[in-house]
Amino acid sequence: MEGRVIKSLFLVLSLMAGTSQVVAAVQSPEAVVKETSNGVIEKIESQRSALEENPSQIYELVNELVIPHFDFISMSKWVLGKNWKSANEAQRNEFIEQFKTLLVRTYARALLEYSGQEVKYFPVEQNPKSNLAVVKTELTSEGSQPFPVAYRMHQKNEEWKVVDVAVDGVSLVSTYRGSFASQIKKEGFDSLVQKLSDKNDKLAKSLAK
Repeated sequence: MEGRVIKSLFLVLSLMAGTSQVVAAVQSPEAVVKETSNGVIEKIESQRSALEENPSQIYELVNELVIPHFDFISMSKWVLGKNWKSANEAQRNEFIEQFKTLLVRTYARALLEYSGQEVKYFPVEQNPKSNLAVVKTELTSEGSQPFPVAYRMHQKNEEWKVVDVAVDGVSLVSTYRGSFASQIKKEGFDSLVQKLSDKNDKLAKSLAK
């Protein structure tokens, strides 16, 4: 299940990436998704030749366009659950860095495969009494069934940030939460961080080939 989610989520990041410009007014969650999706598609296509010649440049692109739209601290807290509280500050910081790197390097390679999928947007689900919202979309391409993607977002420092993504009904946070909890229970927190680091090294080497 985890592999299926990871394989599919490159579409999520390709459509969530955008510029990191500061705006005067707070944008709605739907506006963030719509505006940034158009920006990244244009940039990927305009740099296609350069990326094919030097695939490692995709890392810079992902860091510039994707990272600003995700709240990795909140994601790390939720994905670790009770294990976040038992970890010390150094362990937390290292986990956040490795978790972010895992997502960046996993999706960086897949972003090179973007091939013009279109997006359909649905009304945002938002409780006016909370700072949470869900933006539901469908990705479509010729000859394929619609592919649902939902972004769980929260408002932080007057910006809407992604804290979870559900791809075809499967939550990113829930998927990783189970596998991370099992690893920590079996071999400890530091073992999880080391395994993430090892995986990140392999992903970097595979893209460089």
